Amino acid sequence: ASDWSSDVCEYACSEEVPEPVPMGGKGFSVAFDPLDGSSIVDTNFAVGTIFGVWPGDKLVNITGRDQVAAGMGVFGPRTVFVFAVKGYPGCHEFLLQDDGKWLHVKETTEIGEGKLFAPGNLRATFDNPAYERLVNFYLGEKYTLRYTGGMVPDVFQIIVKEKGVFTNVTSPSTKAKLRILFEVAPLAMMVEAAGGASSCDGKCVSALDIPILVHDQRTQICFGSKGEVKRFEEYMYGNSPRFSEVTV
Repeated sequence: ASDWSSDVCEYACSEEVPEPVPMGGKGFSVAFDPLDGSSIVDTNFAVGTIFGVWPGDKLVNITGRDQVAAGMGVFGPRTVFVFAVKGYPGCHEFLLQDDGKWLHVKETTEIGEGKLFAPGNLRATFDNPAYERLVNFYLGEKYTLRYTGGMVPDVFQIIVKEKGVFTNVTSPSTKAKLRILFEVAPLAMMVEAAGGASSCDGKCVSALDIPILVHDQRTQICFGSKGEVKRFEEYMYGNSPRFSEVTV
């Protein structure tokens, strides 16, 4: 592995095989989902890649807030690379040009309010009454439905459109399937760097603050504007102390 790795990567861990592989470098470790949206490849929808970078050699007993960088590639009608870096403002989008070069096309620092929703795991509405009420609110308020079944494009649209909400929750009959290390924590870093918010694990806390104890740890999640995440928490859990001053 050290023949082709960089000199700064100690371990790499893929969602496909969630065991860290030594890379021969020193300084950082990377967790990644190489192909998010594999189930929709045959339909020719947009798919993507997600990665998070942590300092040192640990990919457990960490949190998303420990990340030094996170990014995603989006492969659709356009090929774009989106990333956020700890301590650097905004979430940044680069577009692949015909000559193979990358052009910085957008910096997102604010996610506002807007009626755009991507409701994952709708099966949960059958035995999660709170989620059913929330989805019915979106429909009753005539939100625009934009959901592909690929987490990368469904979350990326919040950043590029600067509005909206993505939800994926559980119920007694539908268990959590989204992995914090490989998907949720890196996306949370980008969404929050862009000015949005997240709510994770049914605890009314940011996805960046959930302890990652095992590589394959799974969770439920909401990404969106601060107002939409507040609404999500109020519908799902009864209150939203973090966003008490946010008007929805």
